[in-house]
Amino acid sequence: MSMISLFGVIALGGVVVNDSLVMVDFINKYRKAGHTTVEAALEAGSRRFRAVLLTSLTTFFGLVPMLMEKSLQAQVIIPMAISLAFGILFATVITLILIPVWYVILDRFTKQNKLREFA
Repeated sequence: MSMISLFGVIALGGVVVNDSLVMVDFINKYRKAGHTTVEAALEAGSRRFRAVLLTSLTTFFGLVPMLMEKSLQAQVIIPMAISLAFGILFATVITLILIPVWYVILDRFTKQNKLREFA
């Protein structure tokens, strides 16, 4: 892994954190509206699906010309484009599937611990 590809990973971290925060914020808003945790997670996943998928795909396809470039000048930044492009595709799956699942699991875990404190 080169130093340039690490720059892509750092940029990817910002995108992943932003997408995850948007998803968690949406779940929290639905929970405040009176929905259960599972209902809120399912609704957030379905409501944010198009926005997250479209932003990820446009970013990926925006980087494809850089990935296909054969010039000597572009060879320096291709590792960054590779790590960013394919990392965004992987992060999309994490954001749409794993973040809501982890949210529900952590919510159940914290509820069980609160019940144990009062027992």
